[in-house]
Amino acid sequence: MDEDAPLLTIVDAANVVGSVPDGWWRDRKGAAERLRDRLAADGVPGRPDPVEIVLVVEGAARGVASVPRVRVETASGSGDDRIVELVAAAGGRPCLVVTADRELRRRVTELGAQVAGPRAVRG
Repeated sequence: MDEDAPLLTIVDAANVVGSVPDGWWRDRKGAAERLRDRLAADGVPGRPDPVEIVLVVEGAARGVASVPRVRVETASGSGDDRIVELVAAAGGRPCLVVTADRELRRRVTELGAQVAGPRAVRG
């Protein structure tokens, strides 16, 4: 484990976007892009840089591109499964998963990740 590696912050785009009823369902890709852009501009509030941010998108939000400061991972199937894979591949590196999904929270904490709710990145 690399103690000097930045905190890997994995954001469940569907869950975070869906946490506020602001019409996101009319344009899921656009909502994910707005979240990506907010993360690129603001980082993770309360977490000092450096932080590596990975935004996991799925379904109708596929096609969102990475930008500086935010890498976008498109899940070929379940976004939750892709998030678990990313945490498992981190090899013990400090990880923070942003989601309110109870089952996903359970799965990633079993792998050693910390969890935070959508408010952690909603600004």
